[in-house]
Amino acid sequence: MVTQLGLHELLHVFSFLEARDLLRAAQVNKVWNEVSRTKELWRQLCLRRWSSCKASQMVLSTQTWKQYYLCRSELEFRVESGRPEDFTCKAIDGHTGQIDQLAYISTNEYRFDGREKSVVCTVSTDCTVRAWDLREGTEIWSSPVQPASLVNLVTYPQQQLVVTVDTQGLIKVWNAETGCECASFSLLTYSSVMETCDHPQGLFLLAACAEGNLYALMMPQLQVVSKVTVFPHSSVNLVVSPDQLWVFASAQDSDLGPKVFYTQSLLEPLEDEPPICTTLPVRLSSRACWASDEAARLIVMHRNDNGTQLVVTTFELKAEKFRARTNILVQQMTSFPLPDAMMPPHLMKGPSSQLILLASGSELLLFTIHGLQLAAFQDHQQPITSLWVDPTRVITSSLDLSLRIYVWNKENKFPVLKSCYHLLGGSHRWASGFIHVKSDSMSIVGVEARSMGTSILRSYCFKVQRS
Repeated sequence: MVTQLGLHELLHVFSFLEARDLLRAAQVNKVWNEVSRTKELWRQLCLRRWSSCKASQMVLSTQTWKQYYLCRSELEFRVESGRPEDFTCKAIDGHTGQIDQLAYISTNEYRFDGREKSVVCTVSTDCTVRAWDLREGTEIWSSPVQPASLVNLVTYPQQQLVVTVDTQGLIKVWNAETGCECASFSLLTYSSVMETCDHPQGLFLLAACAEGNLYALMMPQLQVVSKVTVFPHSSVNLVVSPDQLWVFASAQDSDLGPKVFYTQSLLEPLEDEPPICTTLPVRLSSRACWASDEAARLIVMHRNDNGTQLVVTTFELKAEKFRARTNILVQQMTSFPLPDAMMPPHLMKGPSSQLILLASGSELLLFTIHGLQLAAFQDHQQPITSLWVDPTRVITSSLDLSLRIYVWNKENKFPVLKSCYHLLGGSHRWASGFIHVKSDSMSIVGVEARSMGTSILRSYCFKVQRS
């Protein structure tokens, strides 16, 4: 006589199964089918596969954990495969000038309820900021023509805010849903450098201008919280750490040592006291980035002491309080010279605490922070123009009118980057190459520069069967 397992016993056994086995078990009989659809089984599968998966990343009223798991698995398969049937491509035009920058205003959440959208905003030399629905290939709104060309923008997706700056240093905040202007602030000189700062103290914007000043502005009113002279009469580059606790600042075309500011001292300045900062022991720095998964790990590309060789140095930062004063402790972790034969890299990213990605001409190179070269990709025929990095993918754009997609395999000691496929732009007769690329969970978008001095967006939206 065969003993039948009860519902609780079946549920316990099924908790050890993978998704593929659960789907097979569902076909045995009605009881097994019912148990295999248990919410907690699929929730645990989601948490096990995607450690960052949280309830906030799915709309529970319109989708189940099982639907979430199956849809996201299918999406990841399509993104990695990149077959023509996996995505839809649209050419989106509307700007009458060159698109200088773009950013997603939609959040990067995974949701599969039929209402998910991929929305980007763009700024252009035609003096407008516009919002676009990538999947539909349509313009959502366009601002009135502004007094000067817009050169940069940043977005706050959770708050649905867009911030732009023009060639005269005028900063404006826009409602991302309606395109209505919310606030403005005028810098004394030109600036194209802005960084968002979502700090426990509130929402802020950091902006640096050509006179060497760094402004901290409270959002969305653009109220000045602090103003600091970082490098007198020099344009400033800014990079904010992933946890928003640190701000790296360097002077363009200068041998002045770069500085690191403790963000809280910029957002809560003390009267008659300068902000807390330290100068790094390097000179002639050209590039810097933060390790994406190690909040206080900073990677800087610079010249050696005699200025003859490019070096990549990794620092770790720590804030330490001493007698009511916070000090910044800087520890050099590693440093290595780049090969003399290498063309000076023009792009650098820190995909993890142990890895560095460099774009050198048309070549993409992967190093450990100790200088071990893990990979060199020569997929592009012309220079790489931009680099997008997230936990699952790397995407490059190039003047050869293609986007290249690479996927991380994290099963080894060091993640391995695999070259998967490329996405093509339009005709070389009309286009001069891709100049920017960005991505969210369900789409990729590139700025395709046209030979007549204009630009279009080219979107690639991946398909998911929601049934």
